[in-house]
Amino acid sequence: MKQFASRMGMMALASCAVIGSFAPSSADARDVVSFRNPGYSAGTIVIRTGQRRLYLVLGNGRALRYRVGVGKSGKQWAGTTSISGKHWKPDWAPPATVKRDIPSLPNLIRGGTAKNPMGVAAMTLAGTEYAIHGTNRPGSVGGFVSYGCIRMYNADITDLYSRVSVGTRVVVTR
Repeated sequence: MKQFASRMGMMALASCAVIGSFAPSSADARDVVSFRNPGYSAGTIVIRTGQRRLYLVLGNGRALRYRVGVGKSGKQWAGTTSISGKHWKPDWAPPATVKRDIPSLPNLIRGGTAKNPMGVAAMTLAGTEYAIHGTNRPGSVGGFVSYGCIRMYNADITDLYSRVSVGTRVVVTR
């Protein structure tokens, strides 16, 4: 009887592992897709806020597609910019608009801490107060959730961070 119970327990653990392997994860958030738009050269980041997707153009009609969180109603924007800085485990100081809406926020949240909304990395966007960054709230990725920043799973911002440089062109469309 003990052997039967032990075997049943092992089968249950194996079932959980198999079922868990089909659960959505941040790794499912990026994949190579067809991307045919001659206006964007390889290496360009294209963010389509209406789709809540970020594309890293690979060339030859392909792009890496990532799921992202984007600006909530009234906080969305569109335009062309570039990556002006890359920061690993950045500190975060809430912009004035965020601080005005949430005055209880501290003036600075240290990088690498659980309460830091920037996640593991951030890439600042030239001429804006926005960034493409990770998150401490992975459930928010895929929604209209931010004050204008582009929010990614930490695994995905880590991947994108390794693929692009300061100066990379970023195009945000609605």
